[in-house]
Amino acid sequence: MTDNLGFESHEKDLQKKAYPEEIQGPKLFGHPKGLMTLFFTEMWERFSFYGMRALLILFMASPVVDGGLGFGDKTSGAIYGLYTMGVYLLALPGGWFADRLLGLKKSVWYGGLIIALGHFTMGVPGIWGLINSSFEESAVVTRLDTTCFFLGLIFIVVGTGLLKPNISSIVGQLYPEGSAKRDAGFSIFYMGINIGGFLAPLACSTFAKIDWHLGFGLAGFGMVLGLIQYKLSGKYLEGKGELKKSKSPQEIRARKKLVNTSILVLAGVAFLLLLMFQGIIPVNAAAIAEASFTFIAIVAFLYFGFLIFFGGLNSDQKKKVGVVAILFVFSAIFWSGFEQAGSTLNLFAKRFTDRQVLGWEIPTGYFQSANSLFIIIFAPLFGAMWVWLARKQLEPSSPLKFAFGLLLLGMGFLVMYFAAKIAASGHLVAPTWLLITYLLHTFGELSLSPVGLSLTTKLAPKKFEGQMMGMWFLSIACGNLVAGIIAGKASGGSKTALEAMPGQYFLIVSTVVGASLVLFILSKPIRRLMGNVH
Repeated sequence: MTDNLGFESHEKDLQKKAYPEEIQGPKLFGHPKGLMTLFFTEMWERFSFYGMRALLILFMASPVVDGGLGFGDKTSGAIYGLYTMGVYLLALPGGWFADRLLGLKKSVWYGGLIIALGHFTMGVPGIWGLINSSFEESAVVTRLDTTCFFLGLIFIVVGTGLLKPNISSIVGQLYPEGSAKRDAGFSIFYMGINIGGFLAPLACSTFAKIDWHLGFGLAGFGMVLGLIQYKLSGKYLEGKGELKKSKSPQEIRARKKLVNTSILVLAGVAFLLLLMFQGIIPVNAAAIAEASFTFIAIVAFLYFGFLIFFGGLNSDQKKKVGVVAILFVFSAIFWSGFEQAGSTLNLFAKRFTDRQVLGWEIPTGYFQSANSLFIIIFAPLFGAMWVWLARKQLEPSSPLKFAFGLLLLGMGFLVMYFAAKIAASGHLVAPTWLLITYLLHTFGELSLSPVGLSLTTKLAPKKFEGQMMGMWFLSIACGNLVAGIIAGKASGGSKTALEAMPGQYFLIVSTVVGASLVLFILSKPIRRLMGNVH
């Protein structure tokens, strides 16, 4: 998980901030001590996020008698897709709020508090059950569990939108512009992401074996630990991530108006959600997910069309925006497959994988740690490989790296196609099938994700750079949404669905590999449209 959310604010930060000529303040091994503050904040935030993510669709799809919500696969997948889509979508207004209302440091703090509140809200039914022995016999169980679940998810989405796009921007402010240590600093920072992502599914899944709500609560406890160390070591961030103070009366009035408008909007959304939770407004998650996909597709099409024809761009800029539009489609396809790790593949691990080892059953969520572990192991090797190929003048172009990423994703699902054939025959499959799939998907991520981020910033016209990065995140949001929709169809939750499962996996293989081949064919024309960008 390379965690794309951090890059937008970092790139924006490079444009907007004037840095001193050398690193200021206390240092640790040549890096600002504030880096460690942010490292552990991010590590614990990712611990909370990926710990909960490992449990999410399993909890929704588990029967009520097993402590779950008893949702069908289609509904569970749709909710999962809407949730993961929301994390990326709210990163955009999260950065906007930080720039205009809260500042980066306060956004990280308040975002963390809201995230912790979300996790603990999801754990409320478990606490209620401990103090009320008749809880399981009470009709209030379903309503309380469902309400707390959805409310908690909303809090986590909002909190992540505030925290994630802004914490990386503070990392950028710790280093002078052009500093040779900045890339190393970000590498250290992103290692924290993957350490948190590796440990969380192991810890939270272990607690969830006792009670689902204990797993959610542990994820929230991780966020609290991150907030405590963020506050205790906050002195190392002095002067970083502060909100620019309003000076003129006009600025003060404009900011007050913005605050009041934001409060009204949030109150309206809260009231709407309350009506939904109480069942006054009926909710069909699958229909909302499909409508959201259509909406995102239309917005993307209209935006790129407007920019090319009415954006006041010259011929070279129009070509480069066209490349971003093409990559938007292929990015969405990639993430629609990759993000099935937490949905379709998570359910496959639970239902069709032999998890018995020496009489002990491996908790399903443990498999969610594989991607982070593979990133920690192979990210340095991939970086070294690209450098070596560049020296030999053999490094693939960016579109070709994109195509390789899609091909590796398709190969991963080809492995799952054969695993699904075994499962459909009535046999459990070995964990190796899933681990090989996650390994191939990680290789695909390392080939595509960093390239897409970098290329978007290089191709974007300067006056639209922030918006172009927003479109990159929109493609990821779209992919996450589609991943959830697919999960409802390819998870084999019924006899009919199990029989159809191999065909569903082969359809994914055909789509992804087909997209890869199309991109291989288009790579040279795309390369020409890119002009002087490599």
